[in-house]
Amino acid sequence: MALELAFAVAARAVLVLSPLGSHIQDDNQLSSQLTSYSRLQEGIYLFRHGIDPYSGGSFRHSPLALSLFSTVIPTSRIHPTLLWTFCDAVGAWALVNIWRSRSNTQKSGRDMRIAAFYLINPYIFLPCLALSTSTLETTLQLLTLLFASRGQSSLSLLTLAIVAHLSLPAILLLPPILLLLLSDPQSHLASPRSFPFQQKFRKCNLLFLEFGFFFVVLVFASALVTGGWGWVRNTWGAGFLLPDLTPNPGLWWYFFTEMFDHFRPFFLMVFSLHLTIYVVPLCIKFQHDPLYATFLLLGVLGTFKPYPTLSDPGLFLSLISLFPEIYPYLRYPIVTALLHLHAFLLLPLFHHLWIGTGTGNANFFYASTLVFGLANGGALLDCVWAGLRVAIGEENDRWVVTQE
Repeated sequence: MALELAFAVAARAVLVLSPLGSHIQDDNQLSSQLTSYSRLQEGIYLFRHGIDPYSGGSFRHSPLALSLFSTVIPTSRIHPTLLWTFCDAVGAWALVNIWRSRSNTQKSGRDMRIAAFYLINPYIFLPCLALSTSTLETTLQLLTLLFASRGQSSLSLLTLAIVAHLSLPAILLLPPILLLLLSDPQSHLASPRSFPFQQKFRKCNLLFLEFGFFFVVLVFASALVTGGWGWVRNTWGAGFLLPDLTPNPGLWWYFFTEMFDHFRPFFLMVFSLHLTIYVVPLCIKFQHDPLYATFLLLGVLGTFKPYPTLSDPGLFLSLISLFPEIYPYLRYPIVTALLHLHAFLLLPLFHHLWIGTGTGNANFFYASTLVFGLANGGALLDCVWAGLRVAIGEENDRWVVTQE
């Protein structure tokens, strides 16, 4: 497997180093206002010249990224390209090892297929090619799942705190990650059982406090780097206030472009709270398989977060390879796949008609994002249904065997 994976990563690096990357670096579908490498370079330039990059309204990256790229990582074209390629390779490695933890094996025939499915996924590959920092967030999320699957609580909570610091909606993954750390990553979809909350309550509180400690340390480190708290409004506040309505593949930007200012605060509150309502029901319903609950919450974030890129649903779709037991119970996999193919072709086409040639308008591109949202929502609902249906199917199979 190592040889095939090395070849795939090398071929990927050649494409990343090609001139194509510079042409799509500022594509709104691949890089959002919070993940654009061009905006990161602008903030680094201001920071190095003694100007607070958060004093304006365009720089929205985390102070962690600002300090890392302004001191440790050179900003020439070659170094970030190699870093992004390396991060994707680490993500593929982490995904394979999550599967090994779930299947309780050291090596399996699915390893190469899982890695290949991740590396050739265009939703994962194209943001990497565009140097979107969403690629770094995706890798950290996979490492969080890997450490949690192995029971390495401190490493898992630390990486989750870093991801949440880079992209605040990721903090919603904390409850299922805590459940995963208190149980095991193996599949229990076919045999649901109650989670022993009372027995694990004390340890859960300790893990929560540990995460809080990591998160608070990162917050104060960021304030120390920037010399104040102005970064909070420009980074985390952007997800609540939506100050930048540059088009993206999400469902927020057009709605608030057309929104009257009088109603804007109310609907910002509704849209923000909407993300949180899925956490408790999914964690309760899939308490017997917290890895699957985390997978579903990643699908929710990929569909409904305020500033998404293709990386967000790409991670959700890549994780489907970890759950082969749900495949027989998916109701409309062909329809969902065709919807994604349709959206994948419509998004760049309608964006070009609107921005490139001027023969379209904002409704063209938003229509394609609605198709994209429908594809993501269809995949998410299908996976919820299949995850619930596994147990019923297994019971029916056992009943048929006993009758025979």
